[in-house]
Amino acid sequence: MTNKQLKNLKDRLWQGADQLRANSGLKSTEYATPILGLIFLRFAQSKYSQYEAGINAEYEKNKSSRAERPIHEIAIEKCGFYLPDEAKFDYLLNLPESVNLAEKTKTVMEEIEKYTTELADTLPKDVYYNINSEDDPLVLAKLFKVFKDIPTDVSLDIFGEIYEFFLGEFALAEGQGGGEFFTPSTVVRYMVEVLAPTDGEIFDPACGSGGMFVQTAHYIAQHAEKGNEINLRAYGVEKTGATVKLAKMNLVLNNIRGSITEANSYYRDPYDCFGRFNYVMENPPFNVDEVELDQVKPQPRFNTYGVPQNKTKKAKGDAKETVPNANYLWINLFATSLNDNGRAALVMANSASDAGHSEKDIRIKLIESGVISQMVTLPTNMFTSVTLPATLWFFNKAKPHEDEILFIDARNIFTQIDRAHRKFSDEQIKNLAIISRLYEGKTDEFTTLLDEYRAELTAAPETSDDEDIQPKLYWQEQINWLTSRFPEGKYVDVIGLCKAARLNGEDGIIDQDYSLNPGRYVGVVIEDDGMTEDEFKAEMRLLNVELTALNAEAQKLERTIADNLRSLVGGV
Repeated sequence: MTNKQLKNLKDRLWQGADQLRANSGLKSTEYATPILGLIFLRFAQSKYSQYEAGINAEYEKNKSSRAERPIHEIAIEKCGFYLPDEAKFDYLLNLPESVNLAEKTKTVMEEIEKYTTELADTLPKDVYYNINSEDDPLVLAKLFKVFKDIPTDVSLDIFGEIYEFFLGEFALAEGQGGGEFFTPSTVVRYMVEVLAPTDGEIFDPACGSGGMFVQTAHYIAQHAEKGNEINLRAYGVEKTGATVKLAKMNLVLNNIRGSITEANSYYRDPYDCFGRFNYVMENPPFNVDEVELDQVKPQPRFNTYGVPQNKTKKAKGDAKETVPNANYLWINLFATSLNDNGRAALVMANSASDAGHSEKDIRIKLIESGVISQMVTLPTNMFTSVTLPATLWFFNKAKPHEDEILFIDARNIFTQIDRAHRKFSDEQIKNLAIISRLYEGKTDEFTTLLDEYRAELTAAPETSDDEDIQPKLYWQEQINWLTSRFPEGKYVDVIGLCKAARLNGEDGIIDQDYSLNPGRYVGVVIEDDGMTEDEFKAEMRLLNVELTALNAEAQKLERTIADNLRSLVGGV
């Protein structure tokens, strides 16, 4: 989906919200639920249509034989859910105005849940009765029309994008409290590209709308051999009931097997996560400071590397002592949830990279254990609802360089969407991820990427309908970006971009006081002006002469202005 298509979709969402704001009895914080339900139906029909012919063919083939199976079982096996004709978006869209559309919509949601147990008690139902009003009994019908032509052939996490839209536009409490915010799909895609998952179990202990699972499944599908089934099982924990339902819809819509549990990951461990998972991905709430210390301190998933604690007890009276900051609880949870070959990617506030006191003690143990494989500083303004700078932490329990960490500073690599928002382009994701592949010694992937860009360059037209894009120049820039930094097709440290820092040695991690801030290691690019030392000195002397002359002229002008003002005042 292009930026233009996504903007058009969000315009339609806003149009739908306008219908609700003007004509329904819903509050703004309630708009998302019915609209997301209709979006689910729209995309469910599109997804089901891709499998419907095969589902029907298999059913008819074995009909009236000993091998006959109910059609819904075949559908769930092939598509992940069953969608009867009377449960399709178009069926509801084309009902006559005399039909009670709210009642029919509720019935459709119940029908879908009946056949897909993962969606039990998940889809919105009764809320549709509150949409129409006496003044306008067709608000729900108008909503269906708003969404009937939205593009459905998309690879991004569409539910996540829509959820992000509502968080930003309506400031829902789920997105504004406790440092919680939606992770943009391009950031998640970069995280997945670095992890390069294949199959197994993936865990997200603060899963939100399930976007990490969706992008992981997309990556595996794109890289799997043709005909191979995706062997991925997702396990998510989310403390907000409404968001749990959203994540369940997202998994079913993307045919991802798994489980989403409503719980608070600080206090409950529904999947017995210690040492279990192949992959862990998460964007947890930042800087939470009200987690009760007594409840987390005894848990191995939090205490293996140490528990963050205040230097002196702050609790007074009957109040329970809390951790000073929960960031390192999440970091601990990531490290301890991995199996012996597990890999993880975590979004975390920049401040955690240099945090002191008990958090520093934990960081030292993590670094010396060798589990941290990579740190990446993100550009600012990548997140819709916050400008808080963030860093990506990558863990690898089986990494080959135990006494070394790869640092990447990606602050200057982004595509500007509008004045306040940025993202990674597809090529920027590939270019950044290839640094990790080169570091791992996978030089063939670098060659493959270069060949891909060269093929695009050859096929690119000279001009484009978009005046801001020159296709051939664009692809040449991608080639130049790679070859200028890694001319031999092998990993090297690049000033201002990446540095493989060892634990010991000059300017090593210990020398930097165990900081995990990439800026401390990669350095800053100093542009070469092409001058010799003597030429530089001569140029500075010339500039000093010019500055002296300008200062003298400025003083002369000041005196002239002052004289003119005195003359004017005196004349009055």
